[in-house]
Amino acid sequence: MPETIALHTRLKPGAEQEYADAHASIPAELVAALKDAGVRNWRIWRSGLELFHLVEVDDYQAMRHALADHPANVLWQARMGELLEVEDDYSGNDSGIPKVWELP
Repeated sequence: MPETIALHTRLKPGAEQEYADAHASIPAELVAALKDAGVRNWRIWRSGLELFHLVEVDDYQAMRHALADHPANVLWQARMGELLEVEDDYSGNDSGIPKVWELP
């Protein structure tokens, strides 16, 4: 059963349009790497500089380990690192934002 992981990131001021432009055309190599790593869906919402991600993935930790050194992801993270307040180097064992409540 896949996991649903919520994430929060923040853009650097003034990076909104460049971030949107980057996501208008995700490299095919990155899409393939994400799918190979078990990502079923990844959605992002933006409010001002705040970004909210919802990731549906077979195993979040395994996905992060699989992508940590993947060339397509390394290039993408370098690009995103220029736009985000805190860059993600995939070295940690984060588990996303803890869920507080869900409609039964």
